[in-house]
Amino acid sequence: MKFIVAACLAGSLFLAGCATGTGSSPSTDTSSAASSSAAPVYPGGALTPITSGDTKSRAVVTLAPPTDMWDRIRRGFKMPNLDSDLVRDREQWYASRPDYMQRMTERSSRYIFHIVEELERRDMPTEIALLPYIESAFNPQAVSSARAAGMWQFMPATGTDFDLKQNIFRDDRRDVVASTRAALDYLQKLYGMFGDWQLALAAYNWGEGNVGRAIAKNQRAGLPATYTDLSMPAETRMYVPKLQAVKNIVANPERFNADLPLIANHPYFQTVALKRDLDVTLAAKLADVKIEDFRALNPSAHKPVLLAAGTPEILLPWDNAAVFQRNFEAYSQGQYASWTAWTVPTTMTVADAAQRSGMSEVDLRAINSVPPRMLIKAGSTLIVPRSARVQEDVAAVVADTGQLSFQPEIVTRRTVVKAGRTDSVASIARRYKLSPASVAEWNDVKQTHSFQKGFNVVVYLPVRAARSVSVGTGATHARGAPVLKSTSVVSKSTPTKVSKSSSTQVAREQRGGTPSKKKR
Repeated sequence: MKFIVAACLAGSLFLAGCATGTGSSPSTDTSSAASSSAAPVYPGGALTPITSGDTKSRAVVTLAPPTDMWDRIRRGFKMPNLDSDLVRDREQWYASRPDYMQRMTERSSRYIFHIVEELERRDMPTEIALLPYIESAFNPQAVSSARAAGMWQFMPATGTDFDLKQNIFRDDRRDVVASTRAALDYLQKLYGMFGDWQLALAAYNWGEGNVGRAIAKNQRAGLPATYTDLSMPAETRMYVPKLQAVKNIVANPERFNADLPLIANHPYFQTVALKRDLDVTLAAKLADVKIEDFRALNPSAHKPVLLAAGTPEILLPWDNAAVFQRNFEAYSQGQYASWTAWTVPTTMTVADAAQRSGMSEVDLRAINSVPPRMLIKAGSTLIVPRSARVQEDVAAVVADTGQLSFQPEIVTRRTVVKAGRTDSVASIARRYKLSPASVAEWNDVKQTHSFQKGFNVVVYLPVRAARSVSVGTGATHARGAPVLKSTSVVSKSTPTKVSKSSSTQVAREQRGGTPSKKKR
């Protein structure tokens, strides 16, 4: 009987007559009457039926999935709203540019599902998914005047701090997955430092050190230290209002006459393992996607070849991943990659590097972004054609650390100096900090050659050095030292090879010979 009473009490809101049936209804059964008289007295008296006027409505959590990504983003808003004239100014700015908003939101359709997934997994506010609209208009190839790059606009040093690799083959600041991971890591760190999302966003734009100092300054002065209270640059002052304005438009597009494109609530891309070095054009062909669409999903690759050791995965549209796998396995038309990497063994001119790699100088400069009037430093990595004989893919150490370094070409002056009594190729080279091989070649002699006193020795010196030598024109130098005879500018870089030039023929004539061809 106690069990029945308890059950009726628990269900009293729905079974109002249950209480009367258990203890209050008349009965001729004496055992039932005895039991009823022993029932406990409940606080407030006997249970009575409730009427419709006594019921209250309570919110019910919807189980329906989001209709699209905009709906899903709205459901995850968690940041406190900012209401200011700056917000209204930015609302008007975006609302008055529907074409810009349309391009920006359509561009985001490739990436926003992945970003929202990551935010929800980390239990972060989904407003952050709108931040790339402010940073880069969702353009992963965007580069600022301060050299910030990618959708999330990472500076080079900050990118390195968050393990975004930057080398000649790829820049992970542009990588969709890697840069999103790094940006959310950074924002979580900043929120942990300041305990406030608006301050965290200010620090993302201005730097945590600057925000920390601005807070400390206000605190020392006894002033509030919220986002709106701090003294900060105009760009940072507008940063959160921009995000709030976009948030408001997404939250209520009808109010701003905004037409948000449909972005379905499902993944746009998936990752595919890259097993071999692969030309970018061939990868797009095997996946049956346009090259511009392939680059939009794989923007970190800024060379014509993908290196499997450095880029183990690529992104492809969801339906094209299986197509790529089938076509890759069936491909039998030759090499997967027509390019490879070459580590330059010694500092050399672009012309020399082009000759050794079998390229034209113009092509080598273009594909490796070599600026004019620069030498390629030893240890640099260049992209060069891959011959049919090369079977191995580029090693991981090169794919991960390849860099390209330059040094300015040295403007040189052809200088003729008179040999001293004891001068040789070696002593001339030592005096002017040249290689004996170069001095020998310039003068068409062997490296072991000794010059006669007064012999006109041809050397190529940097302009500054040549000018300093010219001060002593016609004067006698230290014993055995050569004396400058004449100078003329002939080259912008120290020559490594010379043909049968006038300097060589002058040297022969001084030895008593006549200009003639000579086998080397």
